[in-house]
Amino acid sequence: MRTKPGLTRRSPNRSGVLAGDREQILLEARRHGVVLAPPLLRAALLTVPAAAALVAGWPVALAAPPLLAFAAAISLAAVTRWERTRLVVTTEKVFLVHGVLRRRASAVRLSSVAGVEVDQTLAGRLLGYGTLVLGPLEVTHIARPRWVSGLVTDLGTAKTGWQLPS
Repeated sequence: MRTKPGLTRRSPNRSGVLAGDREQILLEARRHGVVLAPPLLRAALLTVPAAAALVAGWPVALAAPPLLAFAAAISLAAVTRWERTRLVVTTEKVFLVHGVLRRRASAVRLSSVAGVEVDQTLAGRLLGYGTLVLGPLEVTHIARPRWVSGLVTDLGTAKTGWQLPS
């Protein structure tokens, strides 16, 4: 099975979500990078008053370092949250793994998924992201949601004992 660019197939149980030796990870993907836009925009907007404070000179310039530090903290938190959130599709389940200090995993078994829904706004269709709904599991801002939906649908209808091709 080939994966799409930006979507990777990883070695077994690297995410710590596999139940047994027969279960294999077929897809592990981050949320679409568009989730970074709002916090990075907020951080960029904080640099405007910081720059103005620097231009204004003493003593207003003292406000610039805390503003820039706060902007950097917002950016770092957003990128870390994005990096540590993964959609994992295995031969038996679909997981959403997230968290930095406390890792959490929400999962749904493929055999229990009655239907897969894809919700895409106009911006989502243009930029290639959307929301994937698998029963009780809803994953927002997933890249290539129709392709992932097809993968999950194919796995759900495949025979028992389906194996990853070599």
